[in-house]
This record gives sequence, structure tokens and C-alpha cells, in this order.
Amino acid sequence: MELPSLEQVLQSARVVSLPMRVRFRGVAHREALLLRGPAGWGEFSPFPEYDDVEAAAWLQAGLEAAWLGHTAPVRSAVSVNATVPAVEAAGVERVLARFGAVEAVKIKVAECGQNLDDDVARVAEVRRLLPAAKLRVDANGGWTTDAALEALERLADFDLEYAEQPVLDLDGLRRVRLELRRRSVPVLIAADESVRKAEDPLRVAREDAADLLIVKVAPLGGVRRALDIVARSGLPAVVSSALDTSVGISAGVALAASLPELRYACGLGTLALMEGDVTDRPLAPVDGLLEPRRVTVSEELLERHAASPAGTQWWLDRLQRVHRVLTGGT
Repeated sequence: MELPSLEQVLQSARVVSLPMRVRFRGVAHREALLLRGPAGWGEFSPFPEYDDVEAAAWLQAGLEAAWLGHTAPVRSAVSVNATVPAVEAAGVERVLARFGAVEAVKIKVAECGQNLDDDVARVAEVRRLLPAAKLRVDANGGWTTDAALEALERLADFDLEYAEQPVLDLDGLRRVRLELRRRSVPVLIAADESVRKAEDPLRVAREDAADLLIVKVAPLGGVRRALDIVARSGLPAVVSSALDTSVGISAGVALAASLPELRYACGLGTLALMEGDVTDRPLAPVDGLLEPRRVTVSEELLERHAASPAGTQWWLDRLQRVHRVLTGGT
């Protein structure tokens, strides 16, 4: 696509700060920059620790949504999982209650300051509350290879569907996958950071390091590029959010609804972790399902959740820098 000028992008840019119900990835307020183009709204919300080069893909995705629009769906609804942050076991029921009926639950593990017993207790509580649900755990690369093997052998007792990014490096990911097979531990390995933070997102598939891919629209540069990556990988995919507003979630649902095959429930129900949104019709699942649709942003909610003047300026400065990266300095 031909990229819009910086002036065109800045013309509609709005920055919001949405309070979280529970800290997630250490975040208490999720900030996002929204922009509007001829096809609707797009979102630019890379986490603060991402540098401008890494954030360029996020801006590409937001511009694609706003200037090109979403791809045509091949299914009318997408199944989504609940997401349980690294809360104490006693807090699990309260978190799950916000998601309603779901067929799958993703549970955060390997949190800094916690231990394996905490993880086991959290997963056990989810299994107790939802005995028929499909469970998957997400370590965000927080384990060493040995720790991952120990943890997944214990957690396999809860009939896990898969483990997401148990270790951070690709070689470690492959070693964990192959060793689990050797030990006959029936836990599949999903790659997240090894896809979205990699210069070559297909390397994980070529090197036999994962059984499936976790794909997120924003860090992969948009729905169309994500579709291409999944097709070329030859692996099944789970579409997940990057803690987006409904605007970003709509792009994730568009991707999931456009994939030729979708075996797994997707991680697109994360609005349940937030106190606010930018639309009067949030993209929240009903009976565990989301329908692909564009989002109408509310001016009143943009005002209500507007970031501070300093926060807004920080995002506008970042937008200008990242736009220069994306356009080669033009």
C-alpha cells in the first residue's frame, strides 16, 4: 500500500489510556494511539519498551486497517479463549467470571517473583472450575530449558493443549519440544515471541522448533502479512491480541476469520481485562464467539479515556519517529 503522509496520519491521531482490571505484563493502564483513514480506524500501540524500528510494524498494521481495511472473512465467527493473568489461585474464579462461557483458557505462568508451585496452583484452579475446558499456558519465554521441562512435566497432568513460548531463544524452544517428545510428555509447543519479535518469523517453522504459531496482527505488520506468514509456515495458527482496544481486536478477528483453517480458540477476548474501551459496542465475545466487524469509535469515550497531555505528546512524538522509520526518512 502507498503510505499516507505524516500530516494525514497526525490529522486524526487520538491517544487513550485504558485502566486494567488486573495488572497484565506489568501494565496498569493500557495506552494506545488511534488513527482514522478512509477505510476506518486503526490502532498503533506498541509497548513502551519496543524501539522505533520494532514499532514500525505496529504502525504499518494500523495504517493498513485505516487506509486499506480488513480482508474478506471465510467464517462468520471466531472462537476465543479466556486469559488468566498470573494471579493467585484464589483470584482465578473472579477473572474467569468476566469472560463468560468459553471452551479454552490461556493461563500465564513463569511470572517474575513467582515459582512453579504458584503456576501449578493457578492451573489446577482453572481445571477445577472448568473441568471440560481446553487449557494452554503461556510463559512468555520466562523459563530456562531445564525449568521448562520440569514445569511442563508437572503441568501436563492437567491435560494441556499446548505451552506458549516456554523459553525465549529458538534453539531452546526446539530442545524443549524434542525432549518433551522423547519423554512422551503430550504437550505441544507454540511459538509467539519467536514469530512476532523475529527478523525471520518463518525460521521457527523451518527449524522444527514449534507445533503451531501464535500470530498477532500488529507486531507482524498487518492482517495481510500475517496471512502470508501463516500460509508459508505450513503450521496451524492461533490468533492473539496484543492487549488491544476494540479497534486492534477487530483486526485480529479479521485475521482469524480470514485464515483457511482455524483449529484453536483464539486469544482475542482480552477486553475482559480492561475497565474501558473506545466504542459503545466493544468486541467482547458472546458465548465464547466473536464476529468479524469494523468498530465505530465513540468521541465521548475518546474524551473520557484521553491520555494526559504529557502522555499524548509522548505518543505523538513516537508516531512521528516511527513514521520516518516506515517511510525511510521521507
